[in-house]
Amino acid sequence: MEDTIAAIATSSGISSIGIIRISGENAFDIIKKIFKTKKDNFEIKANTINYGYIVDEGNIIDEVLVSFFVKPNSFTREDVCEINCHGGTVIINKILALVLKNGARLANPGEFTQRAFLNGRIDLSQAEAIIDIINSKTDKILKESEKQLKGNLSNEITEIENTILDILSDIEANIDYPEYDVEEVSERKLREKVEEIKNKLLLLENSFETGKILKEGISIALIGRPNVGKSSVLNMLLKEQRAIVTDIAGTTRDTIEEYINIKGIPVKIIDTAGIRDTKDIVEKIGVDKSLELVETADVVVLILDSSSKLNKQDIEILTKIKTKNSLVILNKIDLNKEITEKNILDINSEVKIIAISAKENIGKEKIEQEIFNICNINEVISENEVIVTNTRHKDVISRALNIIIEAQNNINENVPIDIISIKIMESLKILGEITGKTVSEEVISKIFSKFCLGK
Repeated sequence: MEDTIAAIATSSGISSIGIIRISGENAFDIIKKIFKTKKDNFEIKANTINYGYIVDEGNIIDEVLVSFFVKPNSFTREDVCEINCHGGTVIINKILALVLKNGARLANPGEFTQRAFLNGRIDLSQAEAIIDIINSKTDKILKESEKQLKGNLSNEITEIENTILDILSDIEANIDYPEYDVEEVSERKLREKVEEIKNKLLLLENSFETGKILKEGISIALIGRPNVGKSSVLNMLLKEQRAIVTDIAGTTRDTIEEYINIKGIPVKIIDTAGIRDTKDIVEKIGVDKSLELVETADVVVLILDSSSKLNKQDIEILTKIKTKNSLVILNKIDLNKEITEKNILDINSEVKIIAISAKENIGKEKIEQEIFNICNINEVISENEVIVTNTRHKDVISRALNIIIEAQNNINENVPIDIISIKIMESLKILGEITGKTVSEEVISKIFSKFCLGK
């Protein structure tokens, strides 16, 4: 019998409502001790909300609403009740302490969702989708997480597993009953099925590039010489005066980081110190940070002052970003033009170029669209398309794919069929780690430890 757990299910701090969740065999017995209504013979009914008071030894603690969910029709598939009380820190902690005093224990992070998984209500990938929903930064990743919670990834993995099981059953029949006219696992059929599995896994693996960007976003470093307008571009994209803008060179000495949403993608924009030779120790540290970001940022945006000719540092940076996802912004087009696109392309023929005026707020949409294009994001993702957003899932899929490729090579090398079946069986076991069929307790504990208390 599982013990009864309880935790505060709402965020810390003062709010209008606070929720304490209780789940387990004794959940209803505990609530009967501390919850009083105006009815003398109060009976717990499933899927109801009941008005009353939390009472400790005859003293009213708070006026509350309590919801009841009778197993198995609850989130955890156990008896569950939720106390909706006033959201003050003192009152909610006092009620929780009373629940614990009457027989519950404090839940571990993610333990409610873990019980939902262990009791078969959801699989492991669906459980992981819940924390992704909570942590979603944009509508797009929220939508993808909701699709995973509905079972889109689980269903795709199950289809692949069923194909593997079909192959294994045919192989087993061929090995166990060679004297009967059982349909043989011909080389052609085996090749077709293994190729089908490989292609499906490859599609899932490749989707992770988009999924990772949807979930984690991209980082963009704004670099360039002092006074080219980096901070002005940052302010324009943020639609607020976040960075100080002056005519004095070296105003920005450290990085400034802010998030924006570009077409559903979380984007971290980093305004950097102007790159130049300087004897100022503090400014030099900022310049060194700027050069480091050229290497680590997902996209490098070099901002040039179009009213000033290219100098040695501009040329060095243009050369340095040849191997990076990069964009050149020609700022200050409202002034006399001293730099042409040809000047830039002669140094870096691959880079994209946009002409703007941050001062006049001209070109914001062009910048956003070009960043989107550089990252090669699929702007329209179909409802049925499965996008892998979780690093653990991607790693499992890659391992299974490698095993399937090995099996494919074995087929080409005419390795005995029973040896090939061992490889195919191994891929089935690996894929079970996504849904939780074959995952270790250590991995399960690690996953749920990332959850917040009360979830």
